[in-house]
Formats: sequence, structure tokens, C-alpha cells
Amino acid sequence: MYNNIIVVAYIAWLALASLCAFYLYCKDKKMAQKNSGPNRIKEKTLLSIACMGGAIGSLLGRVVAHHKTDKVYFSFIINISLIVQIAGFIVLLLLAL
Repeated sequence: MYNNIIVVAYIAWLALASLCAFYLYCKDKKMAQKNSGPNRIKEKTLLSIACMGGAIGSLLGRVVAHHKTDKVYFSFIINISLIVQIAGFIVLLLLAL
């Protein structure tokens, strides 16, 4: 029973972090278009939110906003984070059965 709660909590965390990541990528893209300079969101922040559970939102934010798509290290970190988050979900799901 507690395993099911953990799975639901993990899904909720991934969803919340992904929504935040998507918002940050879209906001940073708008700021880049306005040439906001020092007010822009730091790359470290964008990558950190991806590593903390927002890999799906980061990936979608990059595609929808066409933001940071030429940065190879962004692709690498987001893809590795996505793999780790999916693996964590699968492990939790298997433990819940």
C-alpha cells in the first residue's frame, strides 16, 4: 500500500517539476527575444530543474519554444536525466507490484 503512495508521489513530483521546467524554458525564450540581458534565467537553473525531475518538461520546452536546441550539453544532460527518471519510475512501479 505504501509503495503505491510513493509511486503516486513520484509521478506528482515529476509532473510539477516538468511544468516548472516548461514554464522556465518558455519564459527564458521570451526574455531572449526581448534581449533582456542580465535578467535571463541562468543555464545552470534550466539544467538543474531538468535533473530534479523536470526532464520531460525541459525536453518539451526546448521543442515548443525552440530554445537551447543547438547546445549539445543541454541535450546530453536532459536525455540522461530523462533516462534516470524513467528508470526510477520503472523501479518504483515494479516494487509496488
